Amino acid sequence: MAKKPFRYAVLEVVQRAMAANKDMCYFYEYQSPIASLPTGEIINLRTQFGEVRTSGVGWALDEAWYIGCATGVACAGARVVVELPSMTTVFPFEQIFNQVGNLRMMTGGQGNLPMVIWIDGAARAGGSAQQHSQVGQEALYANIPGLIVVAPSDAYQAAGLMSTALKSPDPVIFYDYPEVESGEQPDMPDQPFDIPFGKLNVVHPGTQLTIAAWAPAIVDAKAALAGLDKVGIDAELIDMRSIKPMDEAGLAASVKKTGRLLVVEHGYWTNGFSANVVAVAAQKVPGAKVGRITFPDAAAPNSSEMVAWMRPDAPKIVAAAQQVMKM
Repeated sequence: MAKKPFRYAVLEVVQRAMAANKDMCYFYEYQSPIASLPTGEIINLRTQFGEVRTSGVGWALDEAWYIGCATGVACAGARVVVELPSMTTVFPFEQIFNQVGNLRMMTGGQGNLPMVIWIDGAARAGGSAQQHSQVGQEALYANIPGLIVVAPSDAYQAAGLMSTALKSPDPVIFYDYPEVESGEQPDMPDQPFDIPFGKLNVVHPGTQLTIAAWAPAIVDAKAALAGLDKVGIDAELIDMRSIKPMDEAGLAASVKKTGRLLVVEHGYWTNGFSANVVAVAAQKVPGAKVGRITFPDAAAPNSSEMVAWMRPDAPKIVAAAQQVMKM
């Protein structure tokens, strides 16, 4: 067991898969597939596997072309991971919407699409302005049939979900966020492991209130646990981590136990994925008291102080939890 940086843990899984599959490719724009450990070990997929199986040098800054190329590679039977920066995902969205999510259905299940679209999510920390602060777009992809969508909350979750993604015949949207990458990471097993899609993780057990979150809101939800304890709320924190398929049975089981649900999301209020979580809980657990807290429907300013004022942070989560407890 050892601690590993988020990116190193994920690239290690990809490295292992590329070593086992000579046809597997890794495409990236400017986030070079390089990571290191404090002890000096380095992963560099480009130098290890060569330019034929990786990209970056000499490739145009054209995200639609990246996704189109990756889709063709996957349709030909080779597994591929393509990494995109957060602010560019709107450009290839048309291809993902019309082609990537639908190809297996349109071919009657004959056309597997073994590709992972790794999206580097934006931050909600200020200093980047609205164009580079868009969070919550996993809800857009969850609305597309045929896609699997995951959002890991630490290096352990990320490694396990990526390992599962690299065995999937379906295309997977893999989201990671700066708050998650920069946070404290758990110990990692020495041996490879999988985390199944459609299975939530109970971060902290409780009996009075279920708090559901996923990266990056899980960071704030964890920070709120001490404050919840101080005001006498025994909260159960669950990490949804698998957005689609979602663990509806696990969510319902937790809400049945506590009778109340608060969903925390870093996306926007209108049509955020938290609304879907609330709807599922309300239908599966009649009479449950439900609430949600998100960023407001407003552009994220450049000012860090203003972003902090908008953020559903630990104090705001505690206040929202107290309101749900009064229902």
